[in-house]
Amino acid sequence: MSNLIPVVIEQTSRGERSYDIFSRLLNDRIIMLNGMVTNESASLIIAQMLFLESADCDKDIHFYINSPGGSVTDGFAIIDTMNYIKCDVSTISVGQSGSAASLLLASGKKGKRFALKNSEVMIHQPSISGGLQGQATDIKIHSDWLEKTKETLNGIYSRLTGQPIQKINEDMERDCYMTAEQAKEYGLIDKILLYRT
Repeated sequence: MSNLIPVVIEQTSRGERSYDIFSRLLNDRIIMLNGMVTNESASLIIAQMLFLESADCDKDIHFYINSPGGSVTDGFAIIDTMNYIKCDVSTISVGQSGSAASLLLASGKKGKRFALKNSEVMIHQPSISGGLQGQATDIKIHSDWLEKTKETLNGIYSRLTGQPIQKINEDMERDCYMTAEQAKEYGLIDKILLYRT
């Protein structure tokens, strides 16, 4: 069931044309992240952003996010692309934006970072999933990488939210869940959307 993708049929002057729903949304400059931030999802999102920039670099891209998070390095790849392209990227949290996805949400163009009313946002320090094994030197390498990544994340969150590094560091020690209103007060988003205007 999870592989079913709805098809949209449109009437054109040449007859009917069918699109899968995601292609139709891309036509309206809408990109969606539904699920984990992975190498595969990052590759698709980056490709769509680059395509939309080449199609029209003066129009905004609307990036809808419903994700518990995932790979921070794949998240960085998406953020670097958002910053690299000429288009403004508007981010909209739908459901949840946790972990790496909260960083994607906050990385939208200032003034164009939104959440729907019942969205939740979660920030926390980076972690290694799965059991880490190996020699002490290998574990030290991973520990050093985690500490460096944590410092990078704290700096990015501080720059995007205006919060002091010390507060970010304290808040990210454990999972820190926020309502849409709390995320707005924190500076992760700019506005809560109740309905389309």
